[in-house]
Amino acid sequence: MLFPRTNIEQQLGKLRDKECNASTWKEQVHKVFLKEEKHENQILKNLETSSHIVQNTFDLDHVETHRIYHLDQIKKICITYRLRFLDATYFKGKLPLSAVSAIKNLEKKHQTELKGFKIIAPSKLFKLENADDPLLFAPMGNDYFYLVHKWGNDLHPLRKFMMWFFKSLENLLILTFLVSLLLTFMVPEGMFTKHSTTSTFIMILFFMFKSVVAVVLFYGFALGKNFNTAIWDSTYFNA
Repeated sequence: MLFPRTNIEQQLGKLRDKECNASTWKEQVHKVFLKEEKHENQILKNLETSSHIVQNTFDLDHVETHRIYHLDQIKKICITYRLRFLDATYFKGKLPLSAVSAIKNLEKKHQTELKGFKIIAPSKLFKLENADDPLLFAPMGNDYFYLVHKWGNDLHPLRKFMMWFFKSLENLLILTFLVSLLLTFMVPEGMFTKHSTTSTFIMILFFMFKSVVAVVLFYGFALGKNFNTAIWDSTYFNA
């Protein structure tokens, strides 16, 4: 062969030695890693520390408008899907490395230190004080929030429908009535009387309705459950 094969490792080494001082290369790399580690530790500290920061400074030239949401929009989604919007310090789920990387990249891009993080997630993912799809936000001010990162699985397609019944007392009564109606139809014909009549059906329906209401009230008071409109931004388990 007239020409020897090219050794990429050797070429990389030559380029590195040409651009950097070989005697201090190890120290330079070490400094970079220390700087990145310090940055990541500060991010984790900001995530774990409760903060009253209501505004972060963003470079408007680098803001992605599709990531900006108003508090009213967040509230509606939380109520619809029975989610909570709380400080990141209450989050007990495992924060992925991709979230920390997203924060780090955003801070570098906007030349700022982000604080006051908030997360949208189901109640079970928060460490709530006793009195499947997390989204991490940073406050921009004036009730606007910037979506920093999203991870985990999407919500179940039927969650919106299932949680509709828990939005308000009226919705819950509709669910109670439907369950009572279903149970009434399941009662065998002639179980209470020889002949089925409209009055008998109404009597059984009324009995079923009272029974279901009793179960709902017991479940609600015993476990401290509340409606979506009351819990979306509450830090209390039994709010």
